Amino acid sequence: MVGYYEGLKAQPHLACDSTPRTRRALPGSRPSYGLPTRASSRILVLMSQDAITRLNATLEGRYRIERKLGEGGMATVYLANDVKHERKVALKVLKPELAAVVGAERFLAEIKTTANLQHPHILPLFDSGDADSFLFYVMPYVDGETLRDRLRRERQLPVDEAVGIATKAAGALQAAHERGVIHRDIKPANILLSKGEPLVSDFGIALAVSAGGEGRLTETGLSLGTPHYMSPEQATGDASVGPATDIWALGCVLYEMLVGEPPYTGSTPQAVLGKIITADAASATEARRSVPPHVDAAIRKALEKVPADRFRSAGELARALADAAFRYGTVAGAVASAAAQGAWNRWATGFAALAALLALGLAWSVLDSPRAEPVVARFDVTPAEGQRLPLVPGVEFDLSPDGSRIVFVGAALDGGLQLWQRSVAELQAVRIPGTEGGGLAPVLSPDGQTVAYQVPGEIRTISLRGGPPVTLASGGNPAWGRDGMIYFARGDIIHRVPATGGEPEAVTSPTEGRQHRYPDVLPDGRGLLVSVLALVPEPAESRIAVVGPEGGEVREILTGTMARYAATGHVVYTTADGTLMAARFDVRRLEVTGPSVALLEGVVVKNGSASTFALSESGALLYGTGGRGASELVWVSRAGEVKPVDPAWKDDFAFPALSPDGTRLAVTIRAGSSRDVWVKQLDRGPSLRLTLDGNQNDLPTWTPDGGSVTFYSDVAGPSWDLWTKRADASAQAVLSLDLDEALMESLWSPDGEWLVHVVTGGDPNITAIRPGVDGPPVPLAATASRELAPTLSPNGRWLAYTSNETDEYQVYVVPFPETAAAKWVVSTDGGAEPLWSRDGRELFYRNAQLDMVAVPVEIEPTFSAGPASVLFSSVGYRAFLNHRQYDVTPDGERFIMLRPLGNEETEWILVQNFFEELEQLVPE
Repeated sequence: MVGYYEGLKAQPHLACDSTPRTRRALPGSRPSYGLPTRASSRILVLMSQDAITRLNATLEGRYRIERKLGEGGMATVYLANDVKHERKVALKVLKPELAAVVGAERFLAEIKTTANLQHPHILPLFDSGDADSFLFYVMPYVDGETLRDRLRRERQLPVDEAVGIATKAAGALQAAHERGVIHRDIKPANILLSKGEPLVSDFGIALAVSAGGEGRLTETGLSLGTPHYMSPEQATGDASVGPATDIWALGCVLYEMLVGEPPYTGSTPQAVLGKIITADAASATEARRSVPPHVDAAIRKALEKVPADRFRSAGELARALADAAFRYGTVAGAVASAAAQGAWNRWATGFAALAALLALGLAWSVLDSPRAEPVVARFDVTPAEGQRLPLVPGVEFDLSPDGSRIVFVGAALDGGLQLWQRSVAELQAVRIPGTEGGGLAPVLSPDGQTVAYQVPGEIRTISLRGGPPVTLASGGNPAWGRDGMIYFARGDIIHRVPATGGEPEAVTSPTEGRQHRYPDVLPDGRGLLVSVLALVPEPAESRIAVVGPEGGEVREILTGTMARYAATGHVVYTTADGTLMAARFDVRRLEVTGPSVALLEGVVVKNGSASTFALSESGALLYGTGGRGASELVWVSRAGEVKPVDPAWKDDFAFPALSPDGTRLAVTIRAGSSRDVWVKQLDRGPSLRLTLDGNQNDLPTWTPDGGSVTFYSDVAGPSWDLWTKRADASAQAVLSLDLDEALMESLWSPDGEWLVHVVTGGDPNITAIRPGVDGPPVPLAATASRELAPTLSPNGRWLAYTSNETDEYQVYVVPFPETAAAKWVVSTDGGAEPLWSRDGRELFYRNAQLDMVAVPVEIEPTFSAGPASVLFSSVGYRAFLNHRQYDVTPDGERFIMLRPLGNEETEWILVQNFFEELEQLVPE
């Protein structure tokens, strides 16, 4: 029944899905129908305000009824407040005449079974009870609509969306059936749509009512089930109703979503049930040509008359809907199906032998018929809640070469990172043992049985058959070649190492001011596709390049962020704005041979380059869409407790910086490709846009007196300079530093004399200058490695920063400004984004597992560091290697961090037979 949403009208007593409800027939009898008795009609007058008053009095201290939402065949539904938990709920009260025959004790005993059902697509049961003759149960109040509402409005749904809804509902049924719970009343009105996701409601309510009523429902004029979705066994009053009944009903619902009406219709309920018992449903593909053959086949199998002929489980139905190769029956099969009705139609028995002969006679023609053209089909395969992390900083999934398996970065039991795997034929994903504590950029081996992946600074492999991980080399972004080598990025170039272990060797030659990432191995050892990125991530500067089989110099061929080769002779790649493109590609000459064509938009591109898509050799495409959206600023205590800074202020924030006294915040707000610096009074004071000119204004830092903010900007041209502006915008910005090299992040020494900054003309290095005093900048950390994220101690004597001088990023501390005098490594398990506490007694950073770490330190008379301790996990908050994405209050007790909102979550779309579409869109 409906009753969960705003704006719903009360439903007539016997009107569910626009058809009267049926009485439950006795075995062997014809179904009968009827209106309520006169006494029942008096009882069924819509509950008045007096009834709400009675309920509130009875449920005082537990629930407070606000108003009636709607009415279904079995219950009246109210919007209520759960007093204890301070949440809105849907409170359903059984009809009085139904409650009278069911009995409270039996009903409440049976409904306990459904309270233990847990699944992302099952609407849970919160509570149930008996109060002042009211039998009630409580479910979440959901903001959305029912599938019935959607179908009334649109009649037919897009094919991929309808299949997605049915697949997820099948997952819910599978979970319930495994617990022994049969729904018995699957229909569009019992499938809720919340933010596009289906939730199956009223699980087990029909069971509780029927078990409690002990067959006395016919006395009330009520029955369970809705004619259009009743299985043949329900229609004939068979008591042995099992999972096959729910599978039948879901097949009916899917058919209706695709065709616009249920598979069995009629002018009366009797006519509908008569067709259910005797007639075959029309083919969904015949009624709507865009319905793929495998979906039509799945529906026909779900609607078999004999329960044993349907899918053995709801999970099997879901797998068939995901399998473009699934087929079931033919025209002959349909005849045989009609003959197989046996128990449902005695007339059919005599035709069974004839049907079998016809099927045999047609078998040769079926076997000899040409193979059906592959159908391009799209499915939502987004991992369930609790499996996927809200924000993964890099490549997060891969497809096996045969397209049958997905590996992805997900959540470990402790909240950190771990790899998961899922067969596309299964509904559930499972963790990969041995990958706890990390795992990014997974890639499957050519046989699909081993995963190569990176933990910060290392390339590892692990067998999906079991066993411990094996560390191969230091580096990241692995790719697996059929030559037995694993290719990966180390430093700024691509290396390779045997998958069985050995000494890595360089493959590409360095490109000045650029780094090589995301290799893709071309077939037959013909070379690589490589992303060539600016050292400071700037998406518009990214290029796709090729390198020959002997390695060496890379040659740029396209403007894009990441590319994969398709066996159709295409290179498929993404642009900085998330458009998936393709162009014809000659793998022998390593040349693009045709124009690029846009395939789809909205592919997630992380950190300017890590594109969320994967191709299988068999022709499947997996991509993430949705992408980066708003975030909120939150306070996080040292124990990990979270409190929003200003719930009303949400935007695409980056790089928060607290003023020296902690009362104001400077932060970047991104809008498309532009970035501006804003200043906000904390917590809930006004905000001010500080930068009004230029397109890129970013990485704010405060002057020591707290009166101004320094940031980099392109306001004076394409190169980045450092500018300083009064925090109250009372004066124009002043140019603080202009060098030939591009400048990025900066900070002032506590005495205001030094301006420390990162230059990015080649590898990022840290230099410093005393404005108005020095000539050229003084190098502080300037090596062939990458030095990033500088931070000065409060006494101005020590500089902490991040560097990959040992291939793995760690946090270092050196004296300032005489940085060559000494050096300490502070982090032990990878480190980035260092920050001193305001009192100089601690140094914070994020480790390789994205934990927030505190290291006790001494800064007088010299530097020393104690043992590190983890404060809390920062998985799920924004992080960035090059610059801090957090700050700490002056007392060191709270961190201001960026938490992505729900719309940053992406959906994962699996496209089967994608190569068919690719050939059509980008022909020779």
